[in-house]
Amino acid sequence: MKRLVVLTGAGMSAESGLKTFRDMGGLWEEYDVYEVASPGGWTRDRDLVLRFYNERRKQLLETKPNWGHMGLVELEKDFDVRIITQNIDDLHERAGSTHILHLHGELRKSSSTTDPDLVYDIDGWELNEGDLCEKGSQLRPYVVWFGEAVPAIETAAEIVSTAQILVIIGTSMNVYPAAGLINHAPENAPIYIIDPNEVSVPGYSRIRVIREKAGTGVDKLIKELTDE
Repeated sequence: MKRLVVLTGAGMSAESGLKTFRDMGGLWEEYDVYEVASPGGWTRDRDLVLRFYNERRKQLLETKPNWGHMGLVELEKDFDVRIITQNIDDLHERAGSTHILHLHGELRKSSSTTDPDLVYDIDGWELNEGDLCEKGSQLRPYVVWFGEAVPAIETAAEIVSTAQILVIIGTSMNVYPAAGLINHAPENAPIYIIDPNEVSVPGYSRIRVIREKAGTGVDKLIKELTDE
């Protein structure tokens, strides 16, 4: 089977009802990014950060995968599908995709503030002050914050380098280091971009743009790829 590598961003989950950070009316309108998604914010007001992610987690538990997620599962019948997602939700997992790499962490997990290798599943939606790791340190959201390194980026680059087809869904490709992953795609690999907005990736002539939201766009992608 051909290796199909998929990069997904916030637009992938928007149709499920999850707010994005950058759209008008999105989360940045309600919160200062550096107060809820940075090490400095965590130091200044731990309660605010915990409440913010508790709200996101509660919303996620009430949300279901959309057809975009389900369509990627359908593609596993004909392709070796590898998903690299910038999203911290678990909608790809709940849809049934089998190979998923989270670049920016996972909302339904926590990690130790002193030992980042200690990672735990969160039972339910709450992570609170006083929830400790086995070494006695406060647990924090298992999320890569602004100003922190992206530990999985090298693994992601290796996966993209094996792509025979690359698909980019619901991401502006403007935020680094994730935006640089496209540069690791083999020269002969066709690239598909699914996004309702204008997305510009200079220097690439082999790009097919599908100007649709995730669900409709994945449906069109399936038809194109399986009719070949």
